[in-house]
Amino acid sequence: MPALKVGNLAPVFTLLDQDGNKVALKDFRGQSCVVLYFYPKAMTPGCTVQACGLRDSKKQLAKAGAVVLGISPDPVSRLRKFADRDDLNFTLLSDEDHAVADKYGVWGLKKFMGREFMGILRTSFIIDKEGRLAHVMDKVNTKTHHSDVLQILKSLNE
Repeated sequence: MPALKVGNLAPVFTLLDQDGNKVALKDFRGQSCVVLYFYPKAMTPGCTVQACGLRDSKKQLAKAGAVVLGISPDPVSRLRKFADRDDLNFTLLSDEDHAVADKYGVWGLKKFMGREFMGILRTSFIIDKEGRLAHVMDKVNTKTHHSDVLQILKSLNE
């Protein structure tokens, strides 16, 4: 699949959230822009820092007209534990077969401590109200992700 580019329609999907409810990207069309972020594994240090930054920025994100959807290959039960443990106030989605990650081009070869394996390449997409990709963040810093997203939203709204 060719790499997604700004201006492309975002690939559609329907996944289960941390409560086992179906959530579809099309549910947000015409209402909010979506901060869609892919993260490797719930309750790991980097993913927790990233999620808590977004949690703490909920008011500013809402003011910018954005909702947050986090996607990982974790099962629904692990997402529920993650949301409860860290009091997360946004939707986490389970992509166990990584089909959505494949559509977005974020499932790939990773290297960690000399080992190679397939997994989520930490990436975020800003999707506008019409369902088009407004921005792609392929270099994500977990500590500053929330403020980077807010800055991008601000520049898109100017």
